[in-house]
Amino acid sequence: MSHDNTVMSQLLKMLPRHEFERLAKDHHSGRSFRKASRWSQLVTMMVAQLSGRSSLRDIVDNMGAQEHKLYHLGTTKLSKSTLSRINDDKPYTLYEALFGKLLARCKGVVPGHDFRFKNPLYSLDATTIDLCLSVFPWAEFRTTKGAVKLHVGLNHAGYLPEFVNVTDGKTHDMTEGRKIDFPKGSIVAVDKAYNDYEWYKQLSDKGIFFVTRLKSNAKYRVVDRNEVLKSKGLTSDQVIEFTGFQTSKKCPIKLRRIGYRDEETGKHYVYLTNNFKLCAKTIADIYKSRWQVELFFKWIKQNLKIKSFVGTSKNAVLTQIWIAMCVYLLIAYLRFQSKLTKSMQQIIRLLQLNLFEKRDLLPLLRGEPIKQAPPDIYQASLF
Repeated sequence: MSHDNTVMSQLLKMLPRHEFERLAKDHHSGRSFRKASRWSQLVTMMVAQLSGRSSLRDIVDNMGAQEHKLYHLGTTKLSKSTLSRINDDKPYTLYEALFGKLLARCKGVVPGHDFRFKNPLYSLDATTIDLCLSVFPWAEFRTTKGAVKLHVGLNHAGYLPEFVNVTDGKTHDMTEGRKIDFPKGSIVAVDKAYNDYEWYKQLSDKGIFFVTRLKSNAKYRVVDRNEVLKSKGLTSDQVIEFTGFQTSKKCPIKLRRIGYRDEETGKHYVYLTNNFKLCAKTIADIYKSRWQVELFFKWIKQNLKIKSFVGTSKNAVLTQIWIAMCVYLLIAYLRFQSKLTKSMQQIIRLLQLNLFEKRDLLPLLRGEPIKQAPPDIYQASLF
């Protein structure tokens, strides 16, 4: 039997309307709406994200073509000027707060990471989103180039972007990294962009472990050596102390230096960590898993609209980015809650093709055939 509600309508049911309206009230500024609403803005921009629309006219025309199906979404068609005005004027902080609500819900159903240890595992990194400086003059980055930077602390339990912030392109990765309050006992994998010996000491004092790569010009002395299994690619496992004049003052603690040669590429890596309990091969695998945050950036740039923007103001750009992050969490929650074996890529493709179809959402994602209504025996008897 055909379903009464569209796939998009069922997807929106994962966003309790009363919670959204409460957030919208808290993050409202300026004059009250006459016909439009923040809910209409959210629905319209979510449809734009899921259907890959690239301009205001494209978004409005797409919603207009589905106008007879908007009732079940609790929204109406917005005009181009109205949508542009809301994106420019109404605070993006609403969707930043909505992201926090969705994240808390996802963490309730998320699976664990792939390692045996119980410590929370994070990868920290940032990606630059290029903008045209003549169109986005507020996003000055270089002489002829504009940009914003997306900073993400990715939780490997479900690969959720647990810590997210958007800054101007000039903000250094380390500046935002210092602000993140990781849970005690967690392990944080970072690349050389986060090389800060004073920060390493602060993390150690808080009971937080880090795994990074040691700079080639670092000055240190070996305090102790541990045996390694060369059959696993390990070349060294040492306890070290920094001897550089400034470095030894900023980080006056013993750390662990691990050498590892990748069998596939033949490259040799030297890792630095303050974790002395995990085996050396696990430390190497933790840093290798840091690549998941790079895959996260690649996924959102390929599948969501965060590289081309439908507004030019800073508020419009941040609104679009935060709504894209909310869409990512909705898809992740759908995958975790329904225990689907399909990848995030497969799910978003199915949603794009069936967004306004009247089908049951979960059977659609599971690949179940459409159930046909039984034939009318009285109708059949007429032929």
